[in-house]
Amino acid sequence: METVKTLIIGSGPAGFTAAIYTSRANLSPVLYEGIEPGGQLTTTTEIENFPGYPEGVDGNQMMADIRRQAERFGADIRKGNITHVDLSSRPFRVTVDGEKEIVAESLIVATGASAKYLGLPSEMKYRGQGVSACATCDGFFYRKKDVAVVGGGDTACEEATYLASLCRQVYLIVRKPFLRASKAMQERVFNTPNIKVMFEHNTVEVLGDESGVTGALLRGADGTETRIDIAGFFLAIGHHPNTELFAGQLELDAEGYIKVEPGTSKTSVEGVFAAGDVKDPHYRQAITAAGSGCMAALDCERFLLR
Repeated sequence: METVKTLIIGSGPAGFTAAIYTSRANLSPVLYEGIEPGGQLTTTTEIENFPGYPEGVDGNQMMADIRRQAERFGADIRKGNITHVDLSSRPFRVTVDGEKEIVAESLIVATGASAKYLGLPSEMKYRGQGVSACATCDGFFYRKKDVAVVGGGDTACEEATYLASLCRQVYLIVRKPFLRASKAMQERVFNTPNIKVMFEHNTVEVLGDESGVTGALLRGADGTETRIDIAGFFLAIGHHPNTELFAGQLELDAEGYIKVEPGTSKTSVEGVFAAGDVKDPHYRQAITAAGSGCMAALDCERFLLR
């Protein structure tokens, strides 16, 4: 059985930033990448809003850069998926891939959150080529083009109004005959002239070619099918925090995100810290995830020193 001072679960901007800071603090961190090495950014083609890349950068390249920076300071980055944790007492016991056991004096959870998709094969085919789950990340690439947003809640309405400021036409595809968003958000949508709300429509297929998304096939409540010509297809039907491992062990909110002490990364279990989208249902940006990774590392360092 291996004993480590600091174990980091997750390899997105939050996990790798935590690894950079804990390495520089001589905490000898061990980081397990999980089932999606590099996190959600590895499914994004180009990132233009992360500081330090004035010309933009490919998502895979950026995560490779951050990984190398963590390794430069001595972080032990390993392939593997954490399959079980026992947080009932310190040191914490963790199982990797159902076999290897590790004992950790401290734990930083950076397992992220996964966007919900419709489950269409064509949707997966064009993921990163016009299909996106983050309008603020990718909307810039669709300036003066036509796009669609799927969803009827506050997030969908917010993303539709944001895209409307950039794009020529925004289709808001809503499967119900009404919006679930707040009254104020609904008014913003209905008062934006280049947003067309398509109530009682479901997406049958995302259409495209070698260049990416070119349209979407929709089916109305009466069974009629409509094709819309679009360059971008944005999902806004929610995110699922990757917290199954911690249910019943860490305090979670109603949606499953890890609760932290306000202004810190401290969870309900002393010595366990959370960073990134796994505890952030609001911003979900690479830069905020990286910042919270820094916070978790500093909180962890102070905890271990104490």
